[in-house]
Amino acid sequence: MYFAALLARTEDGWEASDTELDDVETLSDLIDLAREASDEDTVLVLIEQEDAWFGVVRVDGEEDPRIYVSDAAAAARSSYGEILLTDELLGREPGDDDADLDSLDLDGTEDGEPDDADDSEDDEEESVSGEIVSHSPVGDREILVDLGVSEKELLALDEGDALSTIAEALGAAEVLETVR
Repeated sequence: MYFAALLARTEDGWEASDTELDDVETLSDLIDLAREASDEDTVLVLIEQEDAWFGVVRVDGEEDPRIYVSDAAAAARSSYGEILLTDELLGREPGDDDADLDSLDLDGTEDGEPDDADDSEDDEEESVSGEIVSHSPVGDREILVDLGVSEKELLALDEGDALSTIAEALGAAEVLETVR
């Protein structure tokens, strides 16, 4: 189960709106949605999936968006998480998705057939588009520093209540709860 909300900073404080992500297919779609909420002020897109991961996308006017994801591997298994996990965020070159002979899995299994060595659910890393993604935070760890959430505090957040904690630090806890 997902929860997504927009927090837009206005002259009167923060305004929250419940966000439906059904029509969002790309990061550009998500950024456009944020800019529709406010094209001049700071807008935060907050996304979480049931205690697995959370993400923050910050849009400040026409500046490039800033992104933070708490657990890259968990987000990679989610359709909304995949939207946030750009090549740049994962530290790979754009277009590196093309497989060559060196990166093909030639272990003798058919596509879709499980590989017994990878059956553990406690794996530290997951494969995304043939690349290994670790269960670690990725993105801009200073995304909320000027809004009252330090890098250390952001990294220490528990996925279960991260968005509420962020909203509380921003002084927007009540408005976020109205859309939950």
